[in-house]
Amino acid sequence: MKAFYAEEQKRHDPKAFLSSGAPQPNPEQPERVERLLAGALSAGCTIERPRNHGLGPVAAVHTPEYLDFLEHIYARWQRIEGASAEVIPNIHPIARNGSYPASAVGQAGYHMADTACPISGETWQSALWSAWSAVDAAEAVMSGAPAAYALCRPPGHHAFADVAGGFCFINNSAVAARVLRKQAARVAILDVDLHHGNGTQGIFYARPDVLTVSLHADPVRFYPFFWGHADERGEGLGLGYNFNLPLPRKSADAAFLEVLAVALQRIRAFSPDALVVALGLDAFEGDPFGGLSMTTPGFSRIGEAIAKLDLPTVIVQEGGYLCDELGDNLTAFLTGFGGKMR
Repeated sequence: MKAFYAEEQKRHDPKAFLSSGAPQPNPEQPERVERLLAGALSAGCTIERPRNHGLGPVAAVHTPEYLDFLEHIYARWQRIEGASAEVIPNIHPIARNGSYPASAVGQAGYHMADTACPISGETWQSALWSAWSAVDAAEAVMSGAPAAYALCRPPGHHAFADVAGGFCFINNSAVAARVLRKQAARVAILDVDLHHGNGTQGIFYARPDVLTVSLHADPVRFYPFFWGHADERGEGLGLGYNFNLPLPRKSADAAFLEVLAVALQRIRAFSPDALVVALGLDAFEGDPFGGLSMTTPGFSRIGEAIAKLDLPTVIVQEGGYLCDELGDNLTAFLTGFGGKMR
């Protein structure tokens, strides 16, 4: 399987975020790349550098207002006397249907959902190369590859069309889906990350051409809190095209795989022409977030089950944080998926 990754993706190096109101070291570290690369190589992947695709594929998902913000906010922020080293919002609007602020501080609050997505001088380029990795993986699948892996870092599934959040800036899974839509009439996105893919849901919530399905820890007491509940089914033309399957905290392999079978049944009913897997490895029992309790063999079984859909598949890296087994979990998923492909 081809895997796509660019070294520029390591340059984004966030220092901190707030967890329960307390500053903590940011877990979305560049070292994740080394462990994921090792895992992809162990699974037999060949690593290729993506091309620079410009803003076109990203602008198909995100608003020009938001992309202009991401590109320029760091330089503007540094002109503020006494500003933090990274762009971190300290005010958020209660509603976002009114006027648009002119100040850097106001725009940071408008376009950043939380404090877990600090922006440095390297963030914009790292996020672009991450998205371009997803574009190349999608193009590889469109050219006939049965599957391709995009080592996307920073991740993307918490990014809405005009909002960053949860370590995410550009929604790589959504970008891949939009690229696939050039040939595929219908695309399904299956998100198996520990956290609900709220940004992905938001981007496609009113559309019937992209089915969004997410398995995740129940958000009633877990990030992202306000999205990911079972009654969120889509709206307008998209009603019935969003399917959330929240799991009780600490659910392990058997429970996850049982719910995955329900998710795969819904995807089959949609009869998509292609699939995007938003692959989070943070459902692992030893992940720092500790929300679910999947094992390394369990990730292999997830890969096996998804491969039985027999669809052209783009695998987009989402979460999965620093622990000794991070690379092994990716290897397990990719080998499980590859072993069951028809």
